[in-house]
Amino acid sequence: MVINMTITEVAEKYNITADTLRYYERIGLIPPVPRNNSGMRDYDEESCGWVELMRCMRKAGVQIEALIEYVALFRQGDSTVDARKHILKEQRNQLAEKMEDIQKSLERLDKKIERYEQGLMIKEKVLQDMREKAAEK
Repeated sequence: MVINMTITEVAEKYNITADTLRYYERIGLIPPVPRNNSGMRDYDEESCGWVELMRCMRKAGVQIEALIEYVALFRQGDSTVDARKHILKEQRNQLAEKMEDIQKSLERLDKKIERYEQGLMIKEKVLQDMREKAAEK
């Protein structure tokens, strides 16, 4: 199935602004988008695939410079497969390190929250005991 979408439709589909899509194309983050006879961008399936990939990578925090280099290498053809693979591996390793850091931060926050909850439970128990003692008098 062949799809053709306007920049507005692509922007809506990927929750990204049309200006951002133009910027991505201008800086080489996505390959040039085909144009229709009127000169308007005519996003096909391949173009949408690039937008989706870059959106995903940017959300994950992958560096723009690495992605631009990846696209430039892709456009040079099959002779750059190893270089592209190397970029992807480097970025994956960086993301894995970030995930480990984030996991450690989550664990630390969980412990901190647990301490607060335990402290509140102790205070509630003390208040309950005080109420019971007051009720006995």
